Amino acid sequence: MSSKVTNKDQNLDGQSAERKVELNKQIKEQTVTVEELSNLKKDRKVYVQQRNSNILFLADRGQTLSSCKQKLDSLTKELQDI
Repeated sequence: MSSKVTNKDQNLDGQSAERKVELNKQIKEQTVTVEELSNLKKDRKVYVQQRNSNILFLADRGQTLSSCKQKLDSLTKELQDI
């Protein structure tokens, strides 16, 4: 019986490790996005891809940068909570 508990614990540890790896990947991607948006010239256009779509829409650079920073903060917080 104790071996089953150990297997469950190992499975949870494996899932947690996989989630940490995925979060680190997403954090790196989001960091690059924030840096790219921060370094754009003021007159450059920014396009955002809608979920589940291949269509790009013109977006406000400031709002896009703000939402990317918020997403980065939430990913960082989630990683710290694990």
